[in-house]
Amino acid sequence: MKRQKSKGGGGANWMDTYGDMVTLLLCFFVLLYSMSTIDEQKWFALVRSFNPEAVKSITETSGNEGPSADPIEDGSGLEGELDPVQAMAMQAEIEESIEELYQALQEYADSSENRIEVTKGDGYVFVSFNEAVFFDGDRYALKPEGREVLSVVSDALSNAAPYIDEVRIMGHTAQANPNQPNNPESDRFLASNRATIATVFVQEHSTLDPARIISVGYGQHRPADTNETAEGRSHNRRVEFVITGMNVLQALGDSVEQYYSLRDGTLPQNSESSGDDAQETD
Repeated sequence: MKRQKSKGGGGANWMDTYGDMVTLLLCFFVLLYSMSTIDEQKWFALVRSFNPEAVKSITETSGNEGPSADPIEDGSGLEGELDPVQAMAMQAEIEESIEELYQALQEYADSSENRIEVTKGDGYVFVSFNEAVFFDGDRYALKPEGREVLSVVSDALSNAAPYIDEVRIMGHTAQANPNQPNNPESDRFLASNRATIATVFVQEHSTLDPARIISVGYGQHRPADTNETAEGRSHNRRVEFVITGMNVLQALGDSVEQYYSLRDGTLPQNSESSGDDAQETD
């Protein structure tokens, strides 16, 4: 009897092997993806570089309402926990506010007959004041012209207050005799008193948190010009402000938090001392 050929399937057995391979590859890449992490900050920065409006649109869609919202303690939105996208949006808002502060101070500097000089760096604004406007020689009582200047600066600081991390107010003196250092005690006291007087004025005439206003007396030790001439010494007798913006992207981007970290011993702390020879202070 003649045997008939089977007409069953099975001619495409290679597809079974191919399908198994694709399935294994899919499982492999899913496994890799499950172990990976996405840097949301870098992604957000990339999106913002192509579309600045993405800052607003993303934060508007993410929202901060309802029972699962991030806790925000005050109206500024700078306290509480923020996810990376919200933090990037908040940091952009801080930088914009610091830029507006700089522009306001620069506009005043351009119209104030060289009473102040303003420069801007990465995250900070540096303001230097003409000593002749603030104090008489060897004095720390604030002159009326100085009060007028500080009033304008205090208003500008109030406008940016929720975004300011710290205002460091620095007092300097000139070396009265180029060949002989000032008396350390009177030199430091004069510099510190000049910084303190400006600090008190800003505290009383702005809405800044007093914890974020710091006064420092450097004395003669950080000159901006030579002490060999009267003009150079006038440049060295000065008060300066360093205004820094908050940094919500760093764990210690807040100067107040840094202070308490110093108390806990998690940050290094340096100290310096001075001598006490009696010389004239300028």
